Amino acid sequence: MPRPETDIAATRLRIIAAADRMIQDRGAISFTMSDLATAVGMSPSNLYRFFENKDALAEAMAGEWFAELLVIMEDLVSADMPVEEKLYQFFAKRVVIKRARYEDDPELFESYMELGNEHFDVIKGYVDLADHYMASILAEAMEKGYFKGLELDAVVSLVNTMMQPFCNPQLMMQMMHLATEDRLRIVIKTIFKGLQADDARPVTKPELHVAS
Repeated sequence: MPRPETDIAATRLRIIAAADRMIQDRGAISFTMSDLATAVGMSPSNLYRFFENKDALAEAMAGEWFAELLVIMEDLVSADMPVEEKLYQFFAKRVVIKRARYEDDPELFESYMELGNEHFDVIKGYVDLADHYMASILAEAMEKGYFKGLELDAVVSLVNTMMQPFCNPQLMMQMMHLATEDRLRIVIKTIFKGLQADDARPVTKPELHVAS
């Protein structure tokens, strides 16, 4: 008889919780799937029925990490509010969540960053999606006359560069005391008031992404 979907989902969550504890104790790189199977009291072959490899496990853990953040971004893109407030809330709501996660368990937060570095190909889709949502808000701002003389890609790149302390979790760990909502408000106002083309110095696009 096939295992009920609710049982499968519950077991997967139990495995993810065990993985949380293991990466907190050992670091993301150190634990193996065999170690994880032992921790949850099942054979490695049974564990592979739920997660076929460590990448699949990392993808599921990333899904748990990004789920709440994605809802925030999706809702804000279609929200009926001034575009400046929309961009502020796009970062501010996620800052609050990330700060709470960090303060709740700094070691686990850092371990998740380590896991993300080890499996960046897994989380890149989430990072790109955050860029997409932000670009949608910036495109709306451009329709209202902001960022004159700049192409959308250039605006996205410049905003990415300026917003790293408020969105990049690894940088936030070092600057958590500075990544406040009050400072964010000032930065957002500065972006809308001052970001426009300078004919003497063309804008280039560095390889930076908004992390989630």
